[in-house]
Parts: sequence; structure tokens; C-alpha cells
Amino acid sequence: MTTTAIDAKAVNTIKGLIMDATHKANSGHPGGAMSSADMAYVLFKDYLRFDPADPQWFARDRFVLSAGHESMLLYTLLHLRGLLTMEDLQHFRQFGSKTPGHPENYETPGVECTTGPLGQGFSMAVGMGVAEAMLRERLGDDIAGHYTYVLSSDGDVQTPVFQGSAALAGLWGLGRLIVLLDKNQIQLSGPVAICDHTDYTKLFESMGWHVVEIEGHDHDAIHAALDAARAETNRPSMIIGHTTIAKGACTMEGDSASHGAPFSENEIKATKKLLGLPEDKAFYLPPEVGQHFRARYPELTAARQAWNKALEAKLASDAAFEDLWRQAKRAPGNRSFAWPTFDPAKSVATRSAWGAALNAITDRFPLLVGGSADLDPSNQTEKFRKTTGVFSPEKPLGRTLCFGVREFPMGAIVNGIVLHGGLMAFGATFLIFSDYERNALRMAALQRIPALHVFTHDSFYVGEDGPTHEPIEQTSSLRLIPNMLVMRPADANETCACLQVALTRTNRPTCLLLTRQNLPVLDPAAYPGLAEGVTRGGYVLVEAPGGKPDLILLASGSEVSLAMAAAKLLPDLAIRIVSIPCMELFNEQPEDYKKSVLPPEVSFRFAAEAGRPELWCQYTGSLDRVHGISHFGASAPAEKLAEAYGFTPPALAAAIRKAWDNK
Repeated sequence: MTTTAIDAKAVNTIKGLIMDATHKANSGHPGGAMSSADMAYVLFKDYLRFDPADPQWFARDRFVLSAGHESMLLYTLLHLRGLLTMEDLQHFRQFGSKTPGHPENYETPGVECTTGPLGQGFSMAVGMGVAEAMLRERLGDDIAGHYTYVLSSDGDVQTPVFQGSAALAGLWGLGRLIVLLDKNQIQLSGPVAICDHTDYTKLFESMGWHVVEIEGHDHDAIHAALDAARAETNRPSMIIGHTTIAKGACTMEGDSASHGAPFSENEIKATKKLLGLPEDKAFYLPPEVGQHFRARYPELTAARQAWNKALEAKLASDAAFEDLWRQAKRAPGNRSFAWPTFDPAKSVATRSAWGAALNAITDRFPLLVGGSADLDPSNQTEKFRKTTGVFSPEKPLGRTLCFGVREFPMGAIVNGIVLHGGLMAFGATFLIFSDYERNALRMAALQRIPALHVFTHDSFYVGEDGPTHEPIEQTSSLRLIPNMLVMRPADANETCACLQVALTRTNRPTCLLLTRQNLPVLDPAAYPGLAEGVTRGGYVLVEAPGGKPDLILLASGSEVSLAMAAAKLLPDLAIRIVSIPCMELFNEQPEDYKKSVLPPEVSFRFAAEAGRPELWCQYTGSLDRVHGISHFGASAPAEKLAEAYGFTPPALAAAIRKAWDNK
């Protein structure tokens, strides 16, 4: 299929729009967008399956611009699809526009995921590929089958998160994941050769990928490579397109300066002249280009109509399919759970409670998937793995994803699975390793992805493994991420209540922080407000005698039972104990509720948590009324550390008494 005159005109028009938009914004990345234009144009015009009338069609192909800095290329293609207006393109990188500097899925129709931090777009696309493979096996190729395409770059492919996710994609045999790698050999700082000499063909082949190298501006070669990739069913495909940055520019072609800065007015005029575009017209789009780009629309519309008929037929004839489809499409708020019960006479680690809760809902929710970063026994996900099976090319019905020691890829892949739709997903590791995963957590919060990120071993009570494995600042650090729910339950029953909250969220992720050590079980009969209190983020667990407290003692997680024990050592003080499993939810409650829990007239408040103390000052008013830990831990049995750091009932009671006496 030789490039026609109209195809060449279309690509040149796209380049003109890229130059105009970045110039008007006085900001942007024209060079890479221009070098990728040929590959992206061929993909969108001739291969990408979507419904012209419904950008959220379940069976659409997913396209992820992992090289998020090339956003104007994507916006131009979305304009040609009819999802963005020319005015949107003219407001590139402006406050409140639909065309932000990097693609944002909650701002722009047609954008599958927010990208920009290199490597993560690809990793989320791997998650989408996993979701497609799992759902295709369960719902059928005719209902859930599609391709996931990625446009990547030199910098993108260098990132550890990209390479870790690529290894998993090869292991999992994601045959419908296709990456177009724009290899223009230029980065912001200069030639790629100054920082990287990796043979990516050999690297990805060693990971189990189908790899082909092409001339990335040759439309015939692009078509042939995409055809071969689509024919490869057992391996993901990497199409390495050798390109020239700022292809077609008058003097900036091949220049690293084109990567991250707009062209001058003179350069734009000279380039437009070379490309056969009107030099004096900005944002020029001849109607024949749009018509040519949309020539496949009748075929795409017919595909959607055929899919509708296939879905209706299956729903009418297959009860098992209907049940699974309803689950795939069910709003999270409509999920109901049956949680396990726990003996109040026993102590249970909250990580064990999580494991029991997970096992209790495994059969009821066959579209719940997830895994651990090589910590199954410690994260209490081992039984889930044995019950559901490991996902692999040989066992596509497996629901457990074995991520290996790849926390950052795990977080991003889980994000992609949930973004795809149809599945619930979780990832698990130690809290200390949330630092490895952190930017994926931030991206989850930014995109409002209701994913579940489970972190066990949540404090210095890790013990003998020592300070490298004992979280100190991590809990507070996670709480600083906007739109993130950080839930630290006090016992087994609060753990189930936290899961109820997490798995019924629609627009924010949850970090569930769990103990290694056993904790007393709070009897629901004795504490009837527990479940509802957790949904509010904080509640009165133990009321002061007569309902008139002298002071309020706040705590989360393992320190709730510690607070209860310490209060008994202060019989002369009327103490109200407040459990705060989730600061974010509590702070979002109506003022009347917050005042009912923390009445302003009770000004003396004291808080305890085995971590950094600073955030508790929002409730206590001062740091000297928070019992926390601001230094690294040590290697010793947990009980010894608790004594050394003052996390015993007598030590906490003494700290409260001292603060009370000095008030």
C-alpha cells in the first residue's frame, strides 16, 4: 500500500497543526510528535478500531501515548476523529482546556490514560492487555477481544518501569499488545548514544517479544509491520521505527533542540513551504484530509452494530455469560460482600484478616484479579493464588498475577487493568516498598482509578528485619497524595470494613496498610458503630464515662488497642478513644459529624501512631501531644522495639500524663 498524495498531505497537515499549536502555546514538544506522525497516522486511519459515536465502547482498541510529551500529535488525531474542536487545539497547554501539556484521561475524550512520566503509559497498557486477555477468555473474543496499541519513544523505553513491565508482558504472552517505538535517536539532552547503547531488538526478543525493525516514515513498511504484529497471537509485538526527529522541518530536522521547544515563526513558515502547506495560514486543515481520515467510519459503525447484536444474542441465550457480563459492567457502589467473622477472644494480624477477607470473596467475585510482588506468604495472598491459579498463556483463566520483585511495574499494571474496565484489581507488597511504587500510586490518584494497593508490615513491628524494612515516614507520605485513601485498620473487623470502602469506590484509589503482628479483635457486638464509623474515616470507639471526656485519645491501626490499654492505666481521666482508620475520609465529613467526634470544647487531644507524628497535629494542635516515631528503627524482636520506642501501655499512659500535667 504505497503512500498516496492524500496520505502525504494528511501527515504534513498534522505536522502543521503540531507546529502551530506548540508555537501559539510557546511551549511543547514538536520534534518527537513530527517524527511519530507517520506511524500514528497509519495506525489511526487504517487499524485502530473504535466507535465514531462512542469513545467508551467496551470492545474498542485501546491506544496509549506512552510518549506523553507528544500530546499534540494525539490531540490532532482526536480532532480528526471529531472528539476535539479546532478551538481545543488552539488552547493547547492553557488553563482549563481539553488539551493539557500531557494527555489526561479525565480531561480529554479519547485519551485512555494519563501519561507523561515516561514508562508508565506503556506499563498501564500492559495492564490493559492483561485485562483484554482475561476478559476475552471469559466473555469471548467477539465481545471482549481487541488490540492495545502503544506509541513509545527512546526515553520511554529506557525506564526501569518500562523494562520490568515488558518482561511481564512477554512472560504472559500478550499477543494483542503492539508497541510502535519511535526510535529517532534523540533525547532532550542530545543524542541517545551519550546515555544508552542497549540493543533493544535483542533485549525484547530475550523477553519473549516479536520484534521487527522498520523505516518509521515508510507507510508500506508500517502497514507490513502492523499486519505481522496482528498475525502474531502468542507474543507481544515491538515495532521499532527508525525515524528522524522533526521530520520535514526546514532546519530543525534531526536537531535535539526540536525535542522540547516550539519552532520559531520563520522556521514554521519555511517548513510549511517545504511541506506544501499555506505559509500564512495557522491551524490549516483542508476538508479533504478530514474526509480521507474518516473514510473507514461506515465500516467502524457497522462493526459496533454487529457487536451490539452479538452481545444481545449472548445475553438472551447464555445465563452464565449474562451473570459475568453484569458483574463486568456493575457499578462499584452496587457490589455487596459477605465478610468473614472473627473470634473476639483471639488476636489476629490485620494482614491475616485481609487474607481471610480476600479468600471469602474470591468465588463470589470471579472478576477480582491481582497479585503480590514476590511476597505471597507475607502478604497473605498465597491462598488466593492457589485457589484461582496463576495467569499465563497456558492458563488464561488464572486470576493471580505473579509480578516478581517489580513493585513499580505492579502498581502501574494494576492501574491499567482497572482503567480498562470489567475487572477489580489489587497489588500487594510491604509498606516500605511503597516508595518503589510511589509514582504509580500518584498516577492512580491523579486519574481517579479505584485500584486497591495493599501494603503489609506497616511499622517498626516488622522487628528483626531491621530499619531497611521498617516503615517510618511512609504512612504520612502516602497521606500527602491528593485523592488517595490511606486506610490503616485497627483490627480484623475494621480491615473488612476498609475493604468494603475500597471495593465500592468509583473515583479514587486506596492504600490498605496492615500489620504483621497480631492485634486484639474488636467485638462488633461491643462496638456496633465500627463498620459505619470506618466509612466515615473516624469514629468514637470508646466513650468516656458519662459521655463527658476530659481528653480525646486518637489512634490508627495497631495503636488503637494500645490506646485502649493505656487509657485503663489512667482511671482518674475521662478518656474518649477515637479510631481514625482514614484521615482523608474523616476530614471530608460534614462539620457536624466531625464536631460530634472531636467536640471543640474538648481542647485536650492526644494521638498515637507508630510513624511520623506531624500530620496528627491537625487534630491535637501541637506536636508534643502526638506519640509517634521520627527516627529509623532497628533489628530486634518487635516487643523489644516497642519497649525501646515507648509503644507499651505504661509508656503511652506516661506520655499522656506528662502532656496532661503540662497543659
